[in-house]
Amino acid sequence: MAQARKVGMYVLVIFVGYTIIHSPARAAELVQSGFEGISEAAKAIGQFMTGLIK
Repeated sequence: MAQARKVGMYVLVIFVGYTIIHSPARAAELVQSGFEGISEAAKAIGQFMTGLIK
């Protein structure tokens, strides 16, 4: 199992590196959309917690 995890991480790192080198603009868009998704999720959790308090 540990070997599969290690291989998976290597494949992920190689894929990310290839994507950044091959099309940096697209990679930047993906990172931005990822952070926007995290931000929206945090806002939703905050609104949910605020609703519980009220």
